[in-house]
Amino acid sequence: MAKPNKKGPSKTVNIFCSRCKTLLLKYRKGGTGALVKCFKERIVDDHTTTPHECPHCQQVFSRFAMIKGTPAYKIIGGKLTVK
Repeated sequence: MAKPNKKGPSKTVNIFCSRCKTLLLKYRKGGTGALVKCFKERIVDDHTTTPHECPHCQQVFSRFAMIKGTPAYKIIGGKLTVK
């Protein structure tokens, strides 16, 4: 399978923790569907201190996965809010 485009879309979204509303990531998302995965190369700003964990409430919001040969975060349903 083909790898995702490194440059990616120009539209960015802010990703917040659903429990404490802390800003976690700024991500270049393509499409209009739900946020299921975040490719690491498309993350613009990472506000987390430890990967996959909210810095304020320590809630785990994702898991590591290799998708199409590229490292990504698989999002756990209901743990994040996207604006």
